[in-house]
Amino acid sequence: MLLETTSIEKMVYSLAYEYLGKSGTALLDFIGNLIVAVLILFIGLRISKYIVKICTKIFEQSKMDPMLQSFLISFLKIALKILIFIFAITKLGIAASSIIAVVGSAGLAVGLSLQGALSNIAGGVILLLIKPFQVGDYILEDSSGKEGTVQAIGIMYTRLLSVDNKTIMIPNGSLSAASITNYTYQEKRKIDLRIGVGYHDDIRKVRETLFEVLHQEPALLEDEPIQIFVSDYKDSCIEMGIRYFVKTEDYWPSRWRVLENIKYAFDENGISIPFNQLDVNINQ
Repeated sequence: MLLETTSIEKMVYSLAYEYLGKSGTALLDFIGNLIVAVLILFIGLRISKYIVKICTKIFEQSKMDPMLQSFLISFLKIALKILIFIFAITKLGIAASSIIAVVGSAGLAVGLSLQGALSNIAGGVILLLIKPFQVGDYILEDSSGKEGTVQAIGIMYTRLLSVDNKTIMIPNGSLSAASITNYTYQEKRKIDLRIGVGYHDDIRKVRETLFEVLHQEPALLEDEPIQIFVSDYKDSCIEMGIRYFVKTEDYWPSRWRVLENIKYAFDENGISIPFNQLDVNINQ
């Protein structure tokens, strides 16, 4: 009986030693791989920061658009971190194909649920690459009628500031697919005015008066043509057309100033600006 007990104890000790030996080896291997994975993360993140700095200097020297620089740098940071994370995970015995499959499945699910957001991101990339406008331009989004000065071109939205100081956020997806009017893209703009005068007024005197007003306008571009013409015959007036060029930044101040000076000049020269009139005849 004593011999049987001793043999059983020896068998148990042998199995326990063998199991603990294998477990200890596996544990040591796991700890070693974990240390290597941590080193990959630590060193990889340092290297990624260095790569980002080099790319930032290259982008700045190439005089790339600041908004496009910001987007590319952000994309590069995320891509490098993902690669480093995958390399570190594979050292722990997880297959890279499994990681890619999981990330792909998750990406597909997220993509289906965030179609609008992804279209806005794609639209932001298109706007940054094509550059139909830039920060500081005054634009009109023709489909919705929203207009204002561009304050920022983000990845998801473009922010406008209206003339009455309201902030307008337009999704990049709809903005990249819409018709856009950029009022400040050119260095100069043509001002087109319509002024009504009475049928009894002398057209030649009206033309001379308008020419005098325009030649006194400080924002007038002398090298560009001036056009003063009869535009149309209205019910109660003759409509005169006025066209001249100014610098883009002078458009609204010049327009307002010329309209005001035309009224002063017409008053001094006895030229009328008629309004709609209705004659009523009463039969007794």
